[in-house]
Amino acid sequence: MDHTDSVPSSSPSAGSAGAEPESTELELAEPYLRAVLDTAGLAVEYVRAQGNTLFRLDEDGTEIPVVDFAGGYGSVLLGHNRPEIIERATELLASGTPVHAQFSRHPYANRLAAELNRIMHRELGTAEPYFAIFANTGAEAVEAAVKHAEMDRGMRLAALREELAEHTASVRAAVAAGTATVTDRAWDRAGLDTAALGGDFEALAAELEHHNAQQLELPPLFLALEGGFHGKLAASVQLTHNDAYRTPFKALAAQARFVPRERPDALKEIYTEERRTLWDVGVVGGRVEVTEREFPAFCAFLVEPIQGEGGIHMLSAAFAAEIQRFCESIDCPVVVDEIQSGMGRTGALLSSSQIGLRGDYYTLAKTLGGGIAKTSVMLVRQARYRKEFEIVHSSTFAKDSFSSHIALKVLELLEADGGAAYQRAVERGEALHRMLTSVAGDFPGAVKEVRGRGLMLGMEFHDQSGSASPALREAAAGGLFGYVLAGHLLHRHSIRTFPTASAVNTLRFEPSLLVSDAEIAQLEGGLRDICAILRDEAGERLTGAPAG
Repeated sequence: MDHTDSVPSSSPSAGSAGAEPESTELELAEPYLRAVLDTAGLAVEYVRAQGNTLFRLDEDGTEIPVVDFAGGYGSVLLGHNRPEIIERATELLASGTPVHAQFSRHPYANRLAAELNRIMHRELGTAEPYFAIFANTGAEAVEAAVKHAEMDRGMRLAALREELAEHTASVRAAVAAGTATVTDRAWDRAGLDTAALGGDFEALAAELEHHNAQQLELPPLFLALEGGFHGKLAASVQLTHNDAYRTPFKALAAQARFVPRERPDALKEIYTEERRTLWDVGVVGGRVEVTEREFPAFCAFLVEPIQGEGGIHMLSAAFAAEIQRFCESIDCPVVVDEIQSGMGRTGALLSSSQIGLRGDYYTLAKTLGGGIAKTSVMLVRQARYRKEFEIVHSSTFAKDSFSSHIALKVLELLEADGGAAYQRAVERGEALHRMLTSVAGDFPGAVKEVRGRGLMLGMEFHDQSGSASPALREAAAGGLFGYVLAGHLLHRHSIRTFPTASAVNTLRFEPSLLVSDAEIAQLEGGLRDICAILRDEAGERLTGAPAG
């Protein structure tokens, strides 16, 4: 989901294109984050971007190219300032395309939704339509999915409540007519004391309705995977596993149960602990019978096919199938979060389609905007869709002409030449993976594991909290280990990457399709340098490392 990915500026020289002179005024734009970036050596300003490269300035104002393996947290699969996208954006702006034409017809957004559906149908092997709700960011798309799922759950609950009321009225009439009687069996079934409560139907009905009302007032429960990241807004942050992000805002939104990765048995355990039931009544053989009815306590199950911020952990096809079966059995919708893994990064529009997972909801963002437009979309399958949602949910900048046309251009580029972009993501990803695996094989004492698919890869390093190097120990203890490594790669090797936010021992690599063999070799040199430093426990050699 969306990460806070803006980097405050440092000290560029005056007179450069796109750069501003260093201000002597008080730092007001996230000053604490600026200080953290300074500590790790990451507080630099980038003044230009092109292809797979960002440019910063040295002290003389000369541009220094930096190979971008962070890729805007997965947003620039097609490269920075892709010429075809810039040309389309320029055309749109020059023509005066309307950005603010809310509450009107948007045929371009409909074309975008149709093109997304066409590709999804191909990948999922289905013809069922997915209706689109557009947004601005990935976290907003997740919020829309959560809100829609809760509206759907609420409408199902309302129908169930009405059905129970009709059953109670029907039984009441039968008792009044003398065609049905209340026996001790009904009271026992509900766990109630007939003697203490009077024993007649009205007393029984009152107790059952009180129980049902209490259950129906309980907040919804969401399921999400341990290590998952779905955003930092009021609802989405509660679905993000990282406790540091979640706990300060715990009182604001519905809560989640986090499911251990690759633990199918945990699904049944959580269901047993959290399922909720209501009491229903009917007449069988002239007797009032009390029966248990399950209702949708679980609002949605959120899943990332590849966990971006959780350390680049892939969901296995086997566990995906277990999640699918489990959710179908309890009528809980699956929200597939493709914000970082989707849009071609792993060789398909939907990374989940590569492991056989089909969602009731999908969220897409990042590359959808081509690195230019800030746009996202939440897609809901027809079987789940509630048209009423369109009236109660809206967004000022969503579904506008500019972002819709840019997203259409992105899909055009991905689909061109028989999907050559998808194929290149696979090929470039394999080349990058081979290099990372080679480094890991040569430095087993430094590298724990290489993970990922396509151009969404991660390298996890062993914990350094027990290192003989004070600098490495301090970086590990302060939660800055991965950021210090990133600072070293930036200043010594002109490589830009970051650790994953909730697993800072893992460096992420999400470059564009344009990444070359030479750039992969440049990254290899930087990683081998880092691994040698870790092997030698020589933290003092890290640029920007904490003082020992």
